[in-house]
Amino acid sequence: MRRRASLVLLSLAVLCAALAPTLRWYAFPRLAKIPANQYQETVLEARPATLLDYSTLKAEKVDKITIVQTLKGNVEESRRIERDAGRDVVVWDALSYVAGPDGKMVSKIPERYIFDAHTQEPVHATGESVDGDPVRRDGIEFKFPFLTEKRDYQYFDAQTRTSAPIHFAGTRTFRGTEVYYFEQTVPWTKVPMPKTMPVKGITPQILADSGLTRWYTTKRMFWVEPVTGAPVNGEEIHKEELRNAKALMGRDTITVFEGHVKMREDYLESIGEMVASNRLMVLMLVSYLPWSLTLLALLLLSLSLWLEARSRRPADRPGVAAPVSPPV
Repeated sequence: MRRRASLVLLSLAVLCAALAPTLRWYAFPRLAKIPANQYQETVLEARPATLLDYSTLKAEKVDKITIVQTLKGNVEESRRIERDAGRDVVVWDALSYVAGPDGKMVSKIPERYIFDAHTQEPVHATGESVDGDPVRRDGIEFKFPFLTEKRDYQYFDAQTRTSAPIHFAGTRTFRGTEVYYFEQTVPWTKVPMPKTMPVKGITPQILADSGLTRWYTTKRMFWVEPVTGAPVNGEEIHKEELRNAKALMGRDTITVFEGHVKMREDYLESIGEMVASNRLMVLMLVSYLPWSLTLLALLLLSLSLWLEARSRRPADRPGVAAPVSPPV
């Protein structure tokens, strides 16, 4: 009876020992993914800020500028692209909507970001765009990979339509959570005019014909929860200018927008709660369950060996005497 129980425990130990690496190295890469129908809204503010008043063509100080950033999963497009790509794909229709202190639109730039649901690497397909212009992304955008590493990543900048390294700058603690801090500085770069302008009748073509050019620089900062790869905080020190403006505005250079953009407090809290929930699910696959199964396998193996040893001791059996050595 003890030997039969020992074999059962040994079988369970082998099963647990096999499941532990299977969960970590086989199940996790396939199960951990961004849902195709995800919707997320984030509100950021610059307080105070400098903003161009198009009615006077002068840059003025304002109390705040609000940026509403939405990410909406396009399920139909995801399925269409998956058929050709042969892998799980997410399509995010993103919109960055900038409003002045009066709530009126300053600019809005739509994007379509197509990426691998598991790795967050871009998937190049028809429709990949920024403000209606086709682009070919190199590197990540919006989110870092699951199990983010302490290294630099290529990060796509929507304004310049190019990618550049975003540098790992150390481990920090943000609201009680250990995070990885990343920084990217985009130097002054000539960028396209937004397709949608805040003043009716003014188009990018009219501005281009006048000789105006738009320039942009930013310092981008992310505090990333490394298990999920989700930023729990993001900030930008952002500046835009119109140049070659002397003939039209009396000055060669005029500020369009300048400010330190930060996430609004209520969104910091809601994003923190969402990331904490997702972090637990990822840790179950990569750490908690594999280690629990490994320890359980060792415990079952120990019990199996103990029972096997007990079954081989005749003295422990009722009515069986221990063997006696013959006299010499």
